[in-house]
Amino acid sequence: MISELYNTIKAQEYVSLGGLEYATKMLEKALGATKAHEIVGRISASSDAVPFNFLREVDPLMLLNFLQKEHPQTIALIVSHLHADRASAVLQGLSPEMQADVSVRIATMNRTVPEVIREVEGVLRKKLASMITPHQEFAEVGGLDSLVRLLKQVDRTTEKTILDSLERTDPKLADDIKKQMFVFDNITLLDDRSIQRVLREIDMKDLGLALKGTTPEVKERIFRNMSERAGQMLEEDMAAHGPVRMRQVEEAQGRIVATIRKLDEAEEIIISRGGEDDILV
Repeated sequence: MISELYNTIKAQEYVSLGGLEYATKMLEKALGATKAHEIVGRISASSDAVPFNFLREVDPLMLLNFLQKEHPQTIALIVSHLHADRASAVLQGLSPEMQADVSVRIATMNRTVPEVIREVEGVLRKKLASMITPHQEFAEVGGLDSLVRLLKQVDRTTEKTILDSLERTDPKLADDIKKQMFVFDNITLLDDRSIQRVLREIDMKDLGLALKGTTPEVKERIFRNMSERAGQMLEEDMAAHGPVRMRQVEEAQGRIVATIRKLDEAEEIIISRGGEDDILV
């Protein structure tokens, strides 16, 4: 009983510091995913301290219609507080120009004064629900991680539109996003045919280096999609390299990830995104 109360108090502190997603992440590290989601779900259903918490009951299409004519900064603030599924639905519904503008603002947003949140909530309250008063001194919202999570939820067309626009207006931000959208260990999100396609495109020396800094699961998926002879040669090559600097490993992984993203954009491979667009017919 006491431990349960302590965990709830800690969860509320995490929510005050960085919102529900931050609280979930911190609790997962301490308690595991199941317990963390149970506690956060209980707080989410009852708490009046979570900014824009009332929007979880609002239909995303209704919210989108309301936000269409709002300033991009206002949209970015609201979207940053939504759960990923609702946020991605809103982002997908915006015009391509607005998608890019809002995405930049989410990525560069850091801390928002509570008075601003209260003012925006007050407007939404009149249209949608009752206002929630945040108790934190500052609300941690947005940021690059937040935008990356959103882009992983939206459809491929929306993702491409946003990234293409950012490549023209802010190449560094676009590059930072791409690096986080798919990392080398995400190769397990590819089906076997896609992995085989990637293997035909990459340098085996790069692959040998890249596998030195990865998990047994990733190695198993790679070797499973190679011939026995090719696998033996790769293992011999890895052994011949001996210890290598982590920088070399990361550079090799980066080159392979760049190839994977290129093949994905050309629709020659499939990266599982957990959405309907991954269903093969």
